[in-house]
Amino acid sequence: MKSTHIKKILLTLIAFTLLPSALFAANFGLALNAGAGYGNAETGENSFDYQIDILPRFSMLIGDNGEFEMSAGFTFGMEYDEFYYVPELLQTVLTMRFGNSGIRVGRFNYSAPLPFVTDGLFDGFQFFYNSDIGNFHIGAWYTGFMYKNNTNILMTDNDRDIYSTFVDYGDFLNTYFAPKRALASIGWEHLSVGEFVHLNAELIGQFDLTEENEKYHSQYLILKAGIPVKNFFLELGGSLEIYQTSDESNIALAGEFGLYWQFSQKFNSRLSLTGRIASGVIENSCGAFVPITTKYYGYIFQHTLSGLSVFTLNYSGRLTKALGVSITAAYFVRSDLGTYNGYPVSKDGYFLGPDFSAKIIWSPASDLQFNLIGGAFVPALGDAGSEEKLRWCVELTATIALF
Repeated sequence: MKSTHIKKILLTLIAFTLLPSALFAANFGLALNAGAGYGNAETGENSFDYQIDILPRFSMLIGDNGEFEMSAGFTFGMEYDEFYYVPELLQTVLTMRFGNSGIRVGRFNYSAPLPFVTDGLFDGFQFFYNSDIGNFHIGAWYTGFMYKNNTNILMTDNDRDIYSTFVDYGDFLNTYFAPKRALASIGWEHLSVGEFVHLNAELIGQFDLTEENEKYHSQYLILKAGIPVKNFFLELGGSLEIYQTSDESNIALAGEFGLYWQFSQKFNSRLSLTGRIASGVIENSCGAFVPITTKYYGYIFQHTLSGLSVFTLNYSGRLTKALGVSITAAYFVRSDLGTYNGYPVSKDGYFLGPDFSAKIIWSPASDLQFNLIGGAFVPALGDAGSEEKLRWCVELTATIALF
């Protein structure tokens, strides 16, 4: 790594650290996150990787109805025997409230009612209004100033090429930023219709602003309902996508269900069964569902939920005040035989295999936490590539909040 680049990052970090001292009534914090892993999850060949994140943040009140928050990330790591470092501006948002309404402006998290459609940090604004008949919001965002690996936009082949390219500081503008997309949404949420049902409805538009010829525009209508019954909570949701490319216009479908059982108050334990189903190509009927951002539902098997479905069983619980565990089994199925053709596919089969993982969380102090997680994807328990090699990985991470 060039020394000038190191100096620039250190100077930026120092400036970010000293800035809050000049602000009145500002709260400042700094967290360090370090992790190391070993396995063959990415390429099938055993390798070691590590990553260190330096995460400064501060916030301040503005009068009686406003707040400003700012955070950044400085990441250093090793992957595929190559050293990398990435500076990033994280959540940076001004929030103003006026009675039952308010507005957010800046870089902040936006998540659809079905997070697999879109979920993450975006630059933009959102107006919200809370009333007796529900909470309303409308917003617009842009993705082209975000760091590509955290935005995870993988809608087209060009997007995937951008994502897979290492950041080159000699060609920073073409290798750092996410694909250029504009988003707009309008939504409604009611926490307790009839004191029984939690309802969400949202309409999202995505507009491809990239300079490539391979354009992909899409609109999503999302409906979701949640029903609590004693210690159980049932969720059902679905999305209709309408998309336009240079070759066609078509519809696609996706759905989600979840059953959650809070069965031990003493250990704060929960058992959940969830399923997420995305359409593949059905001739003369519908196309493959393409989410705006990619959210992963396997620990080892990590791919966008397009032409794939996943069914997950999870147990999580806090055994003691300082010790918690989470155990997950997820099974992946192809929705058609053409949309997804990556690992482990080697023949015409729908069942890709299960992804198993377990996580131990130890937090001996409120500002210190250790995570040990390991898992494996087993294609031998499917029929699409049963002879393919098992993928596995073990990781250890530590997080400390300094102040």
